[in-house]
Order: sequence, then C-alpha cells, then structure tokens
Amino acid sequence: MLSQTTEYALRAFLYVAREAPQSIRLMEIAAAVDAPSRYLAKILSELTRAGYLTSTRGPSGGYALAPRQSPATLASIAAVFEESTHHRCLLGSGPCGSNPDCPVHLRWAPIASSMSSFFARTTVAELVESRPTPRGQQ
Repeated sequence: MLSQTTEYALRAFLYVAREAPQSIRLMEIAAAVDAPSRYLAKILSELTRAGYLTSTRGPSGGYALAPRQSPATLASIAAVFEESTHHRCLLGSGPCGSNPDCPVHLRWAPIASSMSSFFARTTVAELVESRPTPRGQQ
C-alpha cells in the first residue's frame, strides 16, 4: 500500500539498476515503467538529491546508479518519498493501531509487519540479480 510516487520511484530505480552501469535517459525510463515523464523527472531528481542516482545532462546524459557504501533497500528508497514508521489503517482510520476499535487491526497488523520486514530486508541488488530470464532467451 504505497503511494503512486513511491511505486514509480521503486520501479524507476529498479530499471536503472538493471541497466547499470550505463546512463539511461528519462524518456526511456518513463516508457519502461509506464510513468508520466514530467512527474518521473521530479521523482528522479529527489533520488538524485538523496544520493541514490547521478544525473548527467547532454546528448549522452541520463540517470545512473550513484556509488554507494551500503546496498539500497526497498525501504530506503521508499523513505525518500514517504514516512515509513507508521502504516496506514486498512480502513482509512489514520495510522495503523491508533484506533483500538478497528475491526481489521488484529488481522492486518501481521501483514503490515511482514511487508515492512520485506521492504527493510530486500535490497535492490538482490532483485536485480534474481531477475528471471525472459522467455525465449533460455
């Protein structure tokens, strides 16, 4: 249950990571992740400011992975765009756990916790390395 911005950010970052080390143009990324290019440009700028990407202008420019000391997790990428400490209530009653009368809390809390754990433990590198081979190229 991520915002549209965070979904685009994760898809775009994964795409750039798969194409590393080459620099990828904005329009190619936008087409690959099915995102509006102007909106995606703002998202990629945020990832660049946060130190996850580098940006180069000009005919051979584009976006590329920034050198990093530690691997980027899905949670670290998502944290650039949204608060990750609180889950939203499945029924829209504010932060999860803030409404003691919520009828789904006992069932939803373990799922939300599992999702948080997945995002915190899963690195982009793991996803790029485990990418399945496209059909017909085996």
